[in-house]
Amino acid sequence: MIPTIRHAIVSAILLATGVACAQTAPQSSELTEKWKEKTMYSISIKDIAGKPVDLAQYKGKVVVIVNVASKCGYTPQYAGLQKLYDDMKSKGVVVIGIPSNDFGGQEPGSPEEIQSFCSKNYGVTFPLMEKSQTKAGAGQSEIYEFLGTRTGKLPAWNFSKYVIGKDGQPIDFFGSSIKPDSAELKKSIETALAAAPLTAKP
Repeated sequence: MIPTIRHAIVSAILLATGVACAQTAPQSSELTEKWKEKTMYSISIKDIAGKPVDLAQYKGKVVVIVNVASKCGYTPQYAGLQKLYDDMKSKGVVVIGIPSNDFGGQEPGSPEEIQSFCSKNYGVTFPLMEKSQTKAGAGQSEIYEFLGTRTGKLPAWNFSKYVIGKDGQPIDFFGSSIKPDSAELKKSIETALAAAPLTAKP
């Protein structure tokens, strides 16, 4: 009960103050060199069930990557993300949720618990990946190292959003307070959809 109350209080403060935006991602010549010829499609990742996922299946699509959590003040955004996916998947938009326990310990669940929570409470059908670390440093997932290096930004809280273009490169970053139905996010997605298809590198 106490951890739940603490999570709620922290989330309420962030919601009220609008603090949940972005952290500055580490930048170095090593990171720049590591990722300069890479795209999202070159990254190894597993789904919520622990099975390898080939991100190359999303070549030519616009992808929205979100670090999600089940016990956050922003958790109701799951509903908006599902609606975004339902409304725009026929246009070539994919939403990918990556559970994270980095902020306030708000995703403590097992893969089975996370999947069940998302399905029962929000009818989530968009792809969910394995729980991953967004924060820089030892243990950070490759996907967030890539996104941070490319954009200079990392999530400061749960439900931060990256828009990835048809070529597998990040275009925009939006903090937690930007809702899935916000004009800013929709404009970014529409602009990415309208862009001419590019030849995506591995």
